[in-house]
Amino acid sequence: MNSDDSAAVLISALRPGQEVEGVFACSRKDRLFTRSGSPYLALELRDRSGTIAARAFRDADALAGRFERGELVRVSGRVERFRDQPVLEVVQIARVSPEADGPAGDPSRFLPTAYRDLDELDGFLEHLAGEVHDSAFGAFLDGLLRDGDLRAEWRRAPGTRAGHHAYLGGLLEHTVAVATLAYEICQLHRRLNQDLLLTAALVHDLGRTREFTYGAEIGLTEEGRLLGHLVIGSQIISLRAGALDDERRLALLHCVLCHHGAAGAPGGRFGSVEALTLYRLNALDAGVKGAFDHGLGLDAAVRSEAH
Repeated sequence: MNSDDSAAVLISALRPGQEVEGVFACSRKDRLFTRSGSPYLALELRDRSGTIAARAFRDADALAGRFERGELVRVSGRVERFRDQPVLEVVQIARVSPEADGPAGDPSRFLPTAYRDLDELDGFLEHLAGEVHDSAFGAFLDGLLRDGDLRAEWRRAPGTRAGHHAYLGGLLEHTVAVATLAYEICQLHRRLNQDLLLTAALVHDLGRTREFTYGAEIGLTEEGRLLGHLVIGSQIISLRAGALDDERRLALLHCVLCHHGAAGAPGGRFGSVEALTLYRLNALDAGVKGAFDHGLGLDAAVRSEAH
C-alpha cells in the first residue's frame, strides 16, 4: 500500500491472513501487559470505512515512542483472527504527517463522511432558504449563502463529535433535515411565523462551523472548547445581522440560543412558539438519527451530545 495509492485497501475489506502496509489513524493506544508480564501495545486503527483492533508485542516500548494516540501512523503487519474478530498484528508503526506523506496523509481520508450527496444537500439548503419570504430574513440568509468560506465549513463540519450526524457533512445533513421539518410543520400550523422558524432552523447550528478541528480524529477548536456552538453561533448571527432590525434579530437569537431547551433563555422559559418548535424539531431529528447511528440504547456519553 503506497503513500500515494488512492485505491488503498480499506479497513472494512481486511481479512485474516492478509499482509498490510498502509496509513491509518490511531484512535486508541494503551500499554498493557501479557500474563507473563511482558508489555504490549493495544491499539485501535481507523479509516473512514471503520476500525480494527491492533496489537504490537515485539519491541512494544520502542514502538510506543514513535507515535501518539490521535496521530496518523504508517503500519505494517498481518491480519489474524482473535476471538472470531480480525486483529492486526503490528510489526512496524510510526507517525506520519500530511506534508511528508502526500495524499495518503490527508486526515480527511480517515474521518467518517456523510452517505448522502453533499451537492444535493447544498441544493436543498438553497431551496429551503428560498422559502423564506420576509425580505430582511431573506437578505440575511443570502449573505450567509454567498460566503464561500462559510459554505465550505457548513458543508464539511459534523453535526456532533460523538452523537448524531458525527461525520463530515453531518452538519449540512442535519440542517437540511431540521429546516425541512420546520417548513412542513408550518403548513400544518399556519399561525407559526414561517420566516422566523425557517431562518432559525437553517442557522441554528451555524456555530458548529467554527467548533471542530480535523486531524486523525475530529477535535475541538479552542473556541469550541471554551465557548461552544451556541455562543459561537450567536456571534456569527450578530455579526451578519445588518439586514435585520432589532425585533427580528432578537427573535432569531432567542430561537438559536434555546434550540437545546429553555435553559438557554432568561428565566428558563421559551419566549416564542417558534423557539419551542425549533427545540422539538431539533431534538426529533437528533434523536432519530442518533438511534439509527448508535441504537435505541444510546449511552449517556453519546446522549450528552445528542442535540
